[in-house]
Amino acid sequence: MRPPRLVDVAAHAKVSEATVSRVLNGKPNVAESTRQAVLTALDVLGYDQPHRLRRAATGLVGLICPALDTPIVPALSQVIVTSLAGRGYTAVLCPRTPGGRHEDACTRMLLDRGVAGIIVIGGQHADTTTSPDRYLRLREGGLPLVLLDGYHPGIDAPVVSTDDAASMDLALTHLIQLGHTEIGLAAGPERQVPVIRRIQAYRETMARLLDRRDPDALVETTTFTVEGGAAAATRLLSRGCTAVVCDSDLMALGAIRAARALGRQVPQDVSVVGHDDSVLMAFTDPPLTTVRQDVASIGETAVRCLLDEIDGRPGPRDELVFRPELVVRASTAPVPTRR
Repeated sequence: MRPPRLVDVAAHAKVSEATVSRVLNGKPNVAESTRQAVLTALDVLGYDQPHRLRRAATGLVGLICPALDTPIVPALSQVIVTSLAGRGYTAVLCPRTPGGRHEDACTRMLLDRGVAGIIVIGGQHADTTTSPDRYLRLREGGLPLVLLDGYHPGIDAPVVSTDDAASMDLALTHLIQLGHTEIGLAAGPERQVPVIRRIQAYRETMARLLDRRDPDALVETTTFTVEGGAAAATRLLSRGCTAVVCDSDLMALGAIRAARALGRQVPQDVSVVGHDDSVLMAFTDPPLTTVRQDVASIGETAVRCLLDEIDGRPGPRDELVFRPELVVRASTAPVPTRR
């Protein structure tokens, strides 16, 4: 966004620089004709209008999310869409696609449509290798934002997340109570904030409950896919793991596939735990033990925070964290007896 030079805008609009400053900062007591003259000058001179000066399309809110082929994403998006509708808003959904539409392209499209604010699920704010500048520019322009799953302390926006440390503690405690000590972790890409948190929690919990000082030997990072889970589990099982904790339910299904390819049964020989409790996990073979995200509370809280921001009532900038729940099904069992 190119910041306007007050002297240029004032000369074109035939007003004082102080008046231009009042218009740009949304101050009251400016005649509508004067305001329009300043906005016209911005357009003619090629400057971008600050977002707060644009006329927002009535009731539109942007929702940027990962590709919809991960089951938890449609579930969370549905909660957000439904919650917005109940408050008189319409969500404009813009999924990111691998190798295709980028988050920045989604943002431009949503701004062009005049959305009143944007909710971002697992976006660039969750990637430690990217700069937060895109969000800083949006906030400087007055755009209300809410970010999900990935806290960055330098971004002036509410953040809503699952407690990743609690997720790992629940999964590991369950498996240790079943007698497992060789527990592998199939984690997602290591640049992602939730993954970093889960790996750290894995190290701490393994040290605390099993006195394991070398847990990294049983950590494999991969993609959030069935294939990624299968590849990671194959390597972990070759190292003697009797249980595998996975960063997503799709990865857990891949881990089950890998165990069977190696001639092992789940849960008789290998226990598997997923993460999310996405749709249909109660009906897989075997039904999947998983850590359930509180999708309803996360989605509704995100909407409430955004609408407060739109109404000029900024919410807390500390991360709002929701505790998950362990759902025990048939993919975990006591550690097998060594023959």
